[in-house]
Amino acid sequence: MSGLTIEIAGLEVFAHHGVHDFERRDGQVFRFDVLLSCSSDAAGTTDDLADAVDYGAVADRVVEIATGGPYDLLEHLATLIADDLLAGFPVDQVRVRVHKPQAPLAHPFDDVTVAVERRKG
Repeated sequence: MSGLTIEIAGLEVFAHHGVHDFERRDGQVFRFDVLLSCSSDAAGTTDDLADAVDYGAVADRVVEIATGGPYDLLEHLATLIADDLLAGFPVDQVRVRVHKPQAPLAHPFDDVTVAVERRKG
């Protein structure tokens, strides 16, 4: 058995998630990193999109879920996305990292992230 990974890094979405009223009202930028693992690399042999994971469709689905809600917690949002991708695409494993670079912290910081990983079986 061979394997393949596909990564979408830094997918940017403006959304209204957070536990504070101002986060839900004003919204903010979130970024998503998605790592998909497949047990088959058939597309590498056939050069046929029908044998591939359509990463454009994956990105569309992430954006669709991320602009839904609102959700209080990044953990919940990441889990919803990971579970949906695992169920809806021919992948064996999914890792979703949500970045919240404008998180309301009282201290200087570069980023806040939450990651969730799910596997089939």
